[in-house]
Amino acid sequence: MNTTMNQKNETLGLWLGLLGVALFAVTLPMTRLATGSSAAPQLSPWFVTFGRAALAGVLSLVFLLLTRPPLPTPAQRKPLALALLGNAIGYPLLLGFALRSVSASHAAVITALLPLGTAAVAAWVLHQRARLGFWLCAAAGGGLVVAFSVLRAQQHGQGFALEWADLLLVGAVLAASLGYVYGAQVTPALGAERVICWVCVMALPITVPGALLTWPTHAVAPSAWWGLAYVGVFSMWAGFFAWYRALAIGGALKVSQLQLLQPFLSILASIPLLGEPLDAVTLVFALAVVSTVFLGKRLSAPAPRKLDFVELVKEKA
Repeated sequence: MNTTMNQKNETLGLWLGLLGVALFAVTLPMTRLATGSSAAPQLSPWFVTFGRAALAGVLSLVFLLLTRPPLPTPAQRKPLALALLGNAIGYPLLLGFALRSVSASHAAVITALLPLGTAAVAAWVLHQRARLGFWLCAAAGGGLVVAFSVLRAQQHGQGFALEWADLLLVGAVLAASLGYVYGAQVTPALGAERVICWVCVMALPITVPGALLTWPTHAVAPSAWWGLAYVGVFSMWAGFFAWYRALAIGGALKVSQLQLLQPFLSILASIPLLGEPLDAVTLVFALAVVSTVFLGKRLSAPAPRKLDFVELVKEKA
């Protein structure tokens, strides 16, 4: 009976995890729809950043009023504030400006480093010693991203140089990684769904005035408003509910591997939503980066601590 129930939970967890990954994957093309390109701008990246967080904040406020959880303690507010800066402000703002210049498929290759970036930031913030193999994978992934950026710049006639948009995307990965790590610090006490809700609610005094001040004064295509609605409801809020619930019931080890599909789902979603071509070079680099992420996740556990002579004697005894 228990075995059957565990199998059902694992299956449900995997399906919820796939749903969460799919919702997050569509963030890139939907953000591009919302901001438009540099040649045909739509909503300002500032407005998209504030607007999506404000929309998620209103939904979060309703959820918290209905569930009535205790308020975060003063010690919990600092990690929540840092998660706010990383996930609610830094990541979407840098992503929005980058997507004005590069395609969503291009951005999918760079942001594929997010799992490795999160593990690296966790090792730094939590003072963990990751294995050498992990850092080698991180360096390889970073090297692939640099090579991809330089290749694209050369194809665009900019010579051998990093594209400015790619630097913004790397910054977005770092911002999201910091947000995830600090949010994870208070997740055991607050609960995963409540963490994202408190982050969005705490951001309301910033995001609501910010959205009003940056409200568009020019005509905007309906597709841009749909893009904003998507990233506010699903990317910033509902996707986390599906993802965190999947990790809880399906097992973090198994479900987290579904993240490896996210870059490819982003590339595929960009074809019907944005009309972007399926580019072989982009797919090859995405596969190569995801491979380094896969190996890096396997090696992301802290390095085993070396025992001194006294501890070895005690252990053998």
